[in-house]
Amino acid sequence: QVQLVESGGGSVQAGGSLRLSCLASGLRESTDCMAWFRQVPGREREGVANIGGELQGPMYGDSVKGRFTISRDTAKNTSYLQMDKLTPEDTAVYYCAAIPQYFCPVLRTINFPFWGQGTQVTVSS
Repeated sequence: QVQLVESGGGSVQAGGSLRLSCLASGLRESTDCMAWFRQVPGREREGVANIGGELQGPMYGDSVKGRFTISRDTAKNTSYLQMDKLTPEDTAVYYCAAIPQYFCPVLRTINFPFWGQGTQVTVSS
């Protein structure tokens, strides 16, 4: 049974930074694809970033390129989302997702079978 637990959400002023963490258990390999999505009420869940094995570079959604960085610590089975230069438009519930395969699929919710409960990020102006 795959379980994903997010942490690190909170409130920050525009221009600030936050780092989210996702602790994974039950994945077969430490290099299995992990991803971050976010959702605002009334809107579809949006792909933020994903990271797979070393042979595949991380991928980012257009709205966060150059500001967010995804990484992972395979020894700790944890992925991280470093969010810099935050704006109020980044306010959302952020979800961790995973799929047990080395190469990440396209960053769409339908491609990821496992999800965390989400953590709220609020950016004030």
